[in-house]
Amino acid sequence: MTQLMPPLDDLLMSEEQASNLTYFAFAKSHQAEPALAPTRASVGELPDVLAGRYRIERLLGAGGMGAVYRARDLLSEQFGDPDPYIALKILSEEFAESPDASALLYSEFALTRRLRHNNVLRPHTFEVDTDCQRAFITMELMRGLTLDKLLCERPLGLPWNELRDIALPLLDALAYAHARGVLHGDMKPSNVMLSEEGVRLFDFGLGQAEEGILPGLPHLSRDRFNAWTPGYAAPELLEGQPLSASADVYGVACVLYELAGGKHPFRRLPSTQARDEHLEHELHAPKNLPKHCWPALRTALAFDAADRTITAAQLRDAMGATLSLLQRLRLRA
Repeated sequence: MTQLMPPLDDLLMSEEQASNLTYFAFAKSHQAEPALAPTRASVGELPDVLAGRYRIERLLGAGGMGAVYRARDLLSEQFGDPDPYIALKILSEEFAESPDASALLYSEFALTRRLRHNNVLRPHTFEVDTDCQRAFITMELMRGLTLDKLLCERPLGLPWNELRDIALPLLDALAYAHARGVLHGDMKPSNVMLSEEGVRLFDFGLGQAEEGILPGLPHLSRDRFNAWTPGYAAPELLEGQPLSASADVYGVACVLYELAGGKHPFRRLPSTQARDEHLEHELHAPKNLPKHCWPALRTALAFDAADRTITAAQLRDAMGATLSLLQRLRLRA
């Protein structure tokens, strides 16, 4: 006998489910009961093996909204891959309970997937473990030193030849991302690594697509997550203004200043507090930064976005220019 269709009421989702962008990702099959949005009761503890494939080995780092683990890809290992190790990013339980948290994680994956640059971390896949109701990203495993750890080892800053080898690829990666319509949102030393393969910019978890450049991705609200890093976030971000390329420039300028002199330009105070205390009047060129680079970096550190009249590409060009080139340009003028 032909099976009757279930009642119409059973096919209708609640308003909460309809607004949950990850509702269907957690549904195990069309015959299963509808999967509810993850809640404190339904989000499970992190298992040793995710999605039946990725064995978690150890925590690499945590911060913001999630944590990154070193994991072993058991499938790749089964087929003889000599290096089956990956990095795996998953939201912390606190944020995983939010109905649209996994959509934010997917947004990060979708943004970074569009970036094919040697100095940007390469993502692999976005997946969901339906048993524990957790979404995660797999990505290349970086082996190296993040800039915050480097600064602990080099408290007086880096000499110009070392600084330049970090600054130019970092600014090139950021300029490339901006040209592709991708904003990073969390420029700080712990999100840049000196890996075995060079500089890597990573963690686009607070990133967004510039309006009109990457259509199709949801513009999700991050207001309630309040995850900006106050010492590196531009004042306008802390005051509730939308993320912009100019805000990224402010963050990367703080990083470069710190690398050049060993000290944050504004004592790592929230940028709004530093502005209100007029700390810009105390700024001086870091001792390891060539004088011809200082005007560009100083402009990038402006508290007022209207005064921050420099792009990541222009800052890169200024940092990469030689004094002899600048002298020739002045002669031509």
